[in-house]
Amino acid sequence: MDILLAQSGTGAPAGSGLAAFLPFILIGIVFYFLILRPQTKQRKNHESVIASLKKGDKILTRGGLYGKIVNFQGKNDNKIVIDAGSGVKLSVARSYIAGLANNNDVTSESK
Repeated sequence: MDILLAQSGTGAPAGSGLAAFLPFILIGIVFYFLILRPQTKQRKNHESVIASLKKGDKILTRGGLYGKIVNFQGKNDNKIVIDAGSGVKLSVARSYIAGLANNNDVTSESK
């Protein structure tokens, strides 16, 4: 009983104020640096690659098709005509391009 009376002091509790929210703040900072920041950098890099496409570039679509850009069509060049090989030409929306294809990937697929 004496122990309980000794702990009931008139001071403020130990975990008050900023100290109570410190773990949540630290989790938020770690979340930002491990997830949000790298994802933002990757998205900006992808957008710059898509904006800088030109005729003759070898690309990979999100559907897994490799091709070479032949022409641009539509308003703001939103539609891209690609040559998928053997004279097959496909129209692909610019938003469905995953990125530039590595030359190693294209040559290994055609063999």
